[in-house]
Amino acid sequence: MKELRRKTSFTLIAILSLILIAVMILLNVRNYADEKEAVRRNLDVLENKKEMRDPGAGKKTVEPEKPEERRMKPRDMENVMILDHEIYIVEIQDGEVTEVVNSGNTSEDFDVYKAAEEIISKERYDRKYAANLYFSSYSYKYNNNESIVIMNNKETKQKLWALLAESLLLTVLAEVSIVIISRLITKWITKPAEEAFERQKEFVADASHELKTPLAVIMASADEIQNSNNDPKYIDNIRYESDRMNKLITGLLNLSRLESGEDMVSFKEEDLSRILEKSCMAYEAVAFEQGVSVYTDIEEGLICKCNKEEIEQMAATLLDNAVRHSYKDSIVKVLASAGKGMIDIRVINTGDPIPKEDEERIFERFYRGDKARGRSENRYGLGLAIARRIARNHNGDIKAYSENGETIFRVTLRK
Repeated sequence: MKELRRKTSFTLIAILSLILIAVMILLNVRNYADEKEAVRRNLDVLENKKEMRDPGAGKKTVEPEKPEERRMKPRDMENVMILDHEIYIVEIQDGEVTEVVNSGNTSEDFDVYKAAEEIISKERYDRKYAANLYFSSYSYKYNNNESIVIMNNKETKQKLWALLAESLLLTVLAEVSIVIISRLITKWITKPAEEAFERQKEFVADASHELKTPLAVIMASADEIQNSNNDPKYIDNIRYESDRMNKLITGLLNLSRLESGEDMVSFKEEDLSRILEKSCMAYEAVAFEQGVSVYTDIEEGLICKCNKEEIEQMAATLLDNAVRHSYKDSIVKVLASAGKGMIDIRVINTGDPIPKEDEERIFERFYRGDKARGRSENRYGLGLAIARRIARNHNGDIKAYSENGETIFRVTLRK
């Protein structure tokens, strides 16, 4: 069971983590693509505006300045879009910077002349819109080998790295939450399996115990027969214990078959009223021997799609349970009526009440409130478990409770 919890938790964490990481990667990739497209648009805008304003600007002969005297010269930018980014138009002639025009913001820590010299020193005219925006200090684009549009990437880098840092922080916090949530979900998912595992262990222990006694008696009786010239009492012991084993195994097989739902395909329309009446009549003699009488109030014409044999078995189990647990000279009542889309059946007896904590447990396999009495009566605690499974196979259920001195088994079946 620990291995199941571990694997379930690991699987949930892995799936949720992969989804989270994929979302964060897509967010950053999409944001990077948007920023790169913005850089490309800004570089294109400056190129196009320059050409519209002064097509022959690049052909002017300008005496290059000495490096120590270089400064950015203002230019008429009436047709150039004012941009939020720090962008420069650098005019070149014979591999030298002749003029720099700024558009947008400016910053003291960005040396546009140094950037231009680095670009020119590559000795090739790459029409490059943007470098790696996470690491490159600038992006640039050549304009017909006569000028370069250069953009300071500082703000873009800060935005990208800030988003990446926020994403990483969010991922770490989300991973912690995923681990906690996965453990809670794992506990919820594996709870039915753990309960089933515990019931299976109890079942194996109880079944082993129940089978061990008759087997021991059979083996001992067989030895005595061999040593006592076929004494009839040992043969009777073998028959009795064999019958007990047969009933136990038959009950387990019936319960297993019902849980698999094998008989659900054989359901057909049946008169439930007649089935209940017939079952009550069959139990009147048994009830009379116990000093108990049976009273019925069953509505006529209760039609239900069901398996007739299984409904008869369920009714017999509830009647037998009610009669056995009734006080002498009391009445067992069987009531049945139609409700909204449902059929309501109640088997009521007057006897020792069911403890509140046992109202659900009595439907478990091998559960007996009085184990010593159940064993002496050759009962194994499978009847009510089988009855509940029959009801649930018919889209219904059984509840048991005690109130006002009466014990009520209530069955609801869908029409």
